[in-house]
Amino acid sequence: MATLREQIIANIRTALIGTTGVGSRIYRSRVEPVARAESPAIIVEPVNDVVAQNTSLPTLDHTLTVRVVVIVRGDVPDQLADPIIDDLHGRIMADLTLGGLAIDVQPATTEFSIESGDAAIGVVFCLYQVLYRSSVTDLSQAP
Repeated sequence: MATLREQIIANIRTALIGTTGVGSRIYRSRVEPVARAESPAIIVEPVNDVVAQNTSLPTLDHTLTVRVVVIVRGDVPDQLADPIIDDLHGRIMADLTLGGLAIDVQPATTEFSIESGDAAIGVVFCLYQVLYRSSVTDLSQAP
């Protein structure tokens, strides 16, 4: 069975299907450049998973940072990304337990990058922290 971390990332990706203007162009940890015809697009990837052992239970308390990257092309790309970001935020925050996998989901940082290319390219990084708990001996199991 997949770790809770992988299940959480898969749950987020599934929740984002149908996001405004994106449809099914949602990728998991994509490393290839997104072609013009593929944008707007979303990439979901883990950033880090900070773990602390809860000795009184005993369990592991995790803070998983997930990056949701929005890629758009066109004039004023940050403005073009705005309705996508609004929709994806609502989809992620609609179930703060992510189907019972998490204790909580907390929005963190949003960063903007605008680059030149065949059209102006906007890349918006939306970070979310997912708090969850696992067994000490099995990362695929909640206690």
